[in-house]
Amino acid sequence: MNDIYLDHAATTPLHPAVFERMLPHLSGVSGFGNPSSTHRFGMAARLAVSDARDRLAAALHCDSRQLIFTSGGTESDNLAIFGSIAAAASKGKGQKGHIITSQIEHHAVLHTCEQLQRAGHEVTYLPVDTTGLIRIEDLERAIRPDTVLISIMFGNNEVGTLQPIRAIGELARSRGILFHVDAVQALGHIDLQASQLPVDFMSFSAHKIQGPKGTGALYCAPHVHLSPQLFGGSQERKRRAGTENVAGIVGFAAAAELAVQNIGQLQQNCAKLRQKMVETFQKFLGDGGFVENGHPDASHRLPHIVNVSFPGVDTETLLMNLDLEGIAAASGSACTSGSLEVSHVLQAMQLPEEVLRSAVRFSFGAGQPEDEIVLAAERAATIVSRIRNRK
Repeated sequence: MNDIYLDHAATTPLHPAVFERMLPHLSGVSGFGNPSSTHRFGMAARLAVSDARDRLAAALHCDSRQLIFTSGGTESDNLAIFGSIAAAASKGKGQKGHIITSQIEHHAVLHTCEQLQRAGHEVTYLPVDTTGLIRIEDLERAIRPDTVLISIMFGNNEVGTLQPIRAIGELARSRGILFHVDAVQALGHIDLQASQLPVDFMSFSAHKIQGPKGTGALYCAPHVHLSPQLFGGSQERKRRAGTENVAGIVGFAAAAELAVQNIGQLQQNCAKLRQKMVETFQKFLGDGGFVENGHPDASHRLPHIVNVSFPGVDTETLLMNLDLEGIAAASGSACTSGSLEVSHVLQAMQLPEEVLRSAVRFSFGAGQPEDEIVLAAERAATIVSRIRNRK
């Protein structure tokens, strides 16, 4: 039995070309230097980081000075939110500024906002409609004179719904409010031109695009201030202390270059894979046998994520049976998929209980063949029918 990996939204396999670029900095005789050292070993490492920053900036269409390397998407989200709030307080804009986010954010944002609430800040959590979209009118009503930051994700990691980032950003700019975007899931799947968007902060992670785990970046627009949250060194233009992960940074840049070069092909392939999966479910389960969650319009969703509910079949039971069949899928965010809790994203979308408790996320990756998707969908449909027939 061949294993089929359909959890690329959680993480992706390291691309061989990315590994090759990283290798000299992992095992090379002269590639192990500390970028802060003044000798030739340190200089070589420093040049590697500088070159990678330039390459990543080119892929993101921004100035290299606007990028801060981090340990991943979670740190990037934390740095943007904590750092911008701290900077606003230091400039006399209020010690307890108001923050606006949405109910369907990744926990890296939600838990950060909860921590700020414990510190005395007020946070408004915007609702979403049944497709996972916020309403601009809700956002406009939520803005207060003391609102300091809006944090809304580009594309949802569970259902794939894309938010109206440009409209949100333009509203934020018109009110003088900072805007942070978690773009971890969007990178490599949506054409991102950071400097062309009305965005102040944008978070990224390497392992979502066939890069290494433990490496991320935060785009910081040139006109905004950010207070560092780590101290101990002057790395990253004094915005993020700590010896740089040279191999990871080099790998991130290589992965981003590949992702941007192949984005059109990946989008087309993912669209075909989604169609094949849905057609197979339709063939074996029929009308009413499954429910697609998220936005129905392809232009309003990430191409690689398919969230499907199978009413009458418990999510955890289905996932365990899929795993026994060699199929890797998820119930939602990788950070909470080990939990029996119902997805906070689907709850916010106010979906029926039978849909909430039977949802599975399938996510595709580069180079995945159609026959693999069809086989996985057939196995999933067989499992669903078997479980339903037992009841």
